[in-house]
Amino acid sequence: MEKLKKIRLTTTQLLATGFLGIILLGGILLWLPISNTRPISLIDALFTAVTSVCVTGLVTVTPAVQFTLFGKIVLLILIQIGGLGIIACVTAFFIIMKRRISLKERVVILEAYSMESLSGMVAMILRILKGTICLEGIGALLYSFRFVPEFGVVKGIGYSVFHAVSAFCNAGIDILGDSSFIPYADSVVVNFTTILLVVLSGLGFTVWQDLGQNLKKVWKKELELRRLFKKLRLHSKIVLIMTSVLIVSGTLAFLLLEYNNPGTIGDMSFGEKLMSSLFHSVSTRTAGFATVPQGELTQGTMFMTCILMFIGGSPGGTAGGVKTTTIAMLILCCVSVLQNKKDVECFGRRIQADNIRTGICVVILAFVSLLAGTTLLTIFEGDVDFIRIMYETTSAIGTVGLSADLTSQLCTASKFVIMVLMYIGRLGPITFALAFGTGRKSKNHIRQLPVQGILIG
Repeated sequence: MEKLKKIRLTTTQLLATGFLGIILLGGILLWLPISNTRPISLIDALFTAVTSVCVTGLVTVTPAVQFTLFGKIVLLILIQIGGLGIIACVTAFFIIMKRRISLKERVVILEAYSMESLSGMVAMILRILKGTICLEGIGALLYSFRFVPEFGVVKGIGYSVFHAVSAFCNAGIDILGDSSFIPYADSVVVNFTTILLVVLSGLGFTVWQDLGQNLKKVWKKELELRRLFKKLRLHSKIVLIMTSVLIVSGTLAFLLLEYNNPGTIGDMSFGEKLMSSLFHSVSTRTAGFATVPQGELTQGTMFMTCILMFIGGSPGGTAGGVKTTTIAMLILCCVSVLQNKKDVECFGRRIQADNIRTGICVVILAFVSLLAGTTLLTIFEGDVDFIRIMYETTSAIGTVGLSADLTSQLCTASKFVIMVLMYIGRLGPITFALAFGTGRKSKNHIRQLPVQGILIG
């Protein structure tokens, strides 16, 4: 017992075990008869719990017909916890119960959100919660203009709330049927409400705070609007630029590649084609909703989508992937090498060397996980086209949820592989490695070693 008392979990281990605990509890609840309209296997219940907590959206069953009202409420709670994160939810619970947050717990929050100071962290969590509730409420209101007339007041409001939470948390899980948002491909309300929620949540909470503080100065006329972007932090600038570039380039690429494809947008009007292309580009940023059949996409579109899914959204939010800032930093690193510069620079600022090392590590670990998962699925699902397998595994590691009609056909071994990939994708490759590795920070002993170069390229 004394040894057990001495066990101390690091922040990464707390995050990993916290998510794992919620997944197991959610899997058991979704397995109970009260949650289901028909029998469900334990593996499918667990898979659904993983995809909900990891806000992915890949499903082996159809939630709309498989789960009862109780089961759908469990799904909603799991999605909300997965989107906000274990730390934010526990902190919110402490605040509601008026329990004092200890110094040790504040340190955990500090490390979990990569904050620089202990001051103001509880206020930050409260702002995140208020912002989340506000945006999900606005999303539910907008969805209701379409769902209430179609399904009635009670059911329509329930559908609006569920899909607002699912969209904001980038979960991509719907309770409309087995075709996602395909029946609403021509609905301006459904399309742009989803796009709004996904983009805003994908920016990250730190960008919200930065934008909010500077917009307040603009409102008070303490800052000119034209100087707003210049006053933002470097992180916010990179996030906004990369997000815009990826959305626009993804929209144009999808429009060109699928323009004449009758299985997707070929028979739509130009306006509908453009809207569907924009929706798909945004959805690949880890949202997972679809307004066109993913199994009908051309191979070129699937490959392009894999790239966007691997990149994902931005840090500090509900999105997955290796993150926009990581890719931007690696691009800037390449530019600095080509320009023969010693430091990596952006907007008159020098990016820290530790950030570069971490970014390289994130990309390599995520890519290795993707290769391992893809290799295993090619073994377990031998008759399936490789591009569909890569689409599935990339969607899992990026916590996106788009599938080329493959998830429900996976064998048991493949389902376990996809669950592990979703779990790694939600935690982050480095967090996963640290949590299930030594879990301890190495002591940096200062020592001078002889320097020796190696050949590169």
